[in-house]
Parts: sequence; structure tokens; C-alpha cells
Amino acid sequence: MDMKRDYYEDVQLFTSPVVVFWFAVLIVFLALFPFIFKNYYVYVANYMAINILVAIGLNLLVGYTGQISLGHSGFFAIGAFATTVLMAKAHFPFLLALPAGAVCAALFGFLLGLPALRLEGPYLSIATLGFGLTITRIIGRIEFFGGRQGLHTPELTIGPWHLNSDRDFYYLLVTILVIMTLAARNIIKTKIGRAFIAIRDADIAAETMGVNLIFYKTLAFAISAFYTGLAGGLYAFVLRFIEPELFSLLMSIMFLAMVVVGGLGSLFGAIAGACLLSWLDLELRNILSIPYLGQWLEALSRSYFSITGVSNIQFILYGLIMVLIMVFEPLGIYGFWIRTKIYWRTWPF
Repeated sequence: MDMKRDYYEDVQLFTSPVVVFWFAVLIVFLALFPFIFKNYYVYVANYMAINILVAIGLNLLVGYTGQISLGHSGFFAIGAFATTVLMAKAHFPFLLALPAGAVCAALFGFLLGLPALRLEGPYLSIATLGFGLTITRIIGRIEFFGGRQGLHTPELTIGPWHLNSDRDFYYLLVTILVIMTLAARNIIKTKIGRAFIAIRDADIAAETMGVNLIFYKTLAFAISAFYTGLAGGLYAFVLRFIEPELFSLLMSIMFLAMVVVGGLGSLFGAIAGACLLSWLDLELRNILSIPYLGQWLEALSRSYFSITGVSNIQFILYGLIMVLIMVFEPLGIYGFWIRTKIYWRTWPF
């Protein structure tokens, strides 16, 4: 019987030699990835890693604390612009500007968490939606942040190393991703994570048991915004150029879709959902170039619809995937993973 007798057993990372083996395999694979695959797939991996950071942070808020947010594109924008401005105009080194930009996003997350104390469900969603739309409009009207013309990111250097290629940036991204994923796991397994889950399940009962709702709800927003701001700062250097129009409502919806499709309340689900929708996002941008499917869609659009709307088919597919997930597996990709483990554990019986 798998019984845990103290909290140390709950937080320890390696519970068996099997876990150690597969973790070592994962690290070796990540280290060799840029040498095995083409440069385009390294770019795709970088894009996935950034979205994984956002999904993990958003899952801490939505999946573990039960507070819905549609404004994470705003935190993403704050992290991107703050990091770029600190490096370009205040001449901060990258390793200082990146966490400083994330802290700026966390501060705004804390401030947004204050009205969230009195809001729940759709009302909280609308409040966060308003924040996400407002912050990008404000940034676009301030010349210090480049206005509507945006900003070019400065050259990325860490000490004597110049990170000029996707491969160089990949190792930085993966290192940060592994550290932040382990940090999120530790947060969940400690007192803070148990308080988040208690608030999600029954906030009145949690408060009765001594959980400080004001502290932990605002803390959840701050931590989630920190992860998203950190990802935004890294995203700026993937694109090398940022403008306010990049951080739209559709970006916030895609972030939430990653968490829902992957599985609420699961780090594995956040990672899986971010990988799937990131890949779909890149592949479906040029959907007409896909053999057979692109030709069929083009013919269908010319006959019955507008050909200019074909590029938006990706959002239709996102919605379809979310509906199917909710109908057939409410736990998302994580639910399929659980079913698979149970099946093989009892195979062939």
C-alpha cells in the first residue's frame, strides 16, 4: 500500500529508482534535443517552453485556487515590456532585468487580486478580462514603451556569452523551465499549496479552519502573474520585437485553453496542454499549406464562405477540442494519462 506518513515523503522529488531513471532520461533528451532536430523544431520547443511557464502559473491560480482569469495576456505584456525597457533604457543585465520584469507583473497581479476577494465566477472573469484589455491599451499610448510602434529587444548577453541563435536561447529557456516547474511542484506540496486547494474546494470552511483568504488569494494572483511575467520577458527575446497588439484577448483565451485541455489542478496537465496547443497554434497558422486539407478548405471557402476567414480556423479547432475534452474527459489530457496508467498497471487483466 502506497501510504505517506509525513510531509517530507509528500515533497520529495524522487520516490523510487524508476523516477530517478526517467528523470535522467528526460534531462539527457532535453540536452541533446537541439543536436537531434532541425532549427525550426528548436524554435517550436522554445515557443512551447514559454507557454508551459504561463500554463503552470495560470494553473496555480485556476486549477489549484479556483479563481478564473482572462487577463493573463496583460501580465504577459507587462513582463515583456518591463524586461525590454529595463535592459534597453536602464541598462540592466538580462539576469537582473528578467526577474525584475516578473516582479512587476507579480505586483500588478497582487493589485488585481484585491478586488478578486469580493468576486467569483463570471464576475471575476470579467474583471480580469478588463485588466488584460486595459493594460495593453495603456502601454500602446505611452511613448516610453514604444507606443504603438513597439520595441526592439537589445542584444542578449549573459556575461561573456552571446545568445544569438535559437539553440543558444533554448538552453537558457529549458534551464529556467526546469527550475520553475520544480518550484511550482514544491509550492503545491507545501502549506501554501494546501491552502490554495482548501480555498478552491470550500473557501468558507478553509477560513473557518484558519486559512487567511485575503493573503492566499492575493498570493495566488501574484505567483501566477510572476510566472506569466517571466514567460513574457523570455517571449520578447524569442520574437526580438514586441508591440501591444501582440497581447490580445485571444492570447488570454489560448492560455486558459491550455490549462483546461491539459487538466485543471495538474502540473503534468498544464505541460501537456501547453505543448499541444502551442504546436497547433504554429501549425494551423499556415493551414492552407497542409497537403489535401488545405486544398479542401480553400475549395470549401471559395464555394460557401470567405477565403480570408480560413486563417481563423485554428480558433474553431481550439473550441472544438475544448468541447470534446469536456464531454468525453473532464480531466483533460491528464485524465487520459491516468486511464493509461491504470490500464497498463492491470494489464492483461
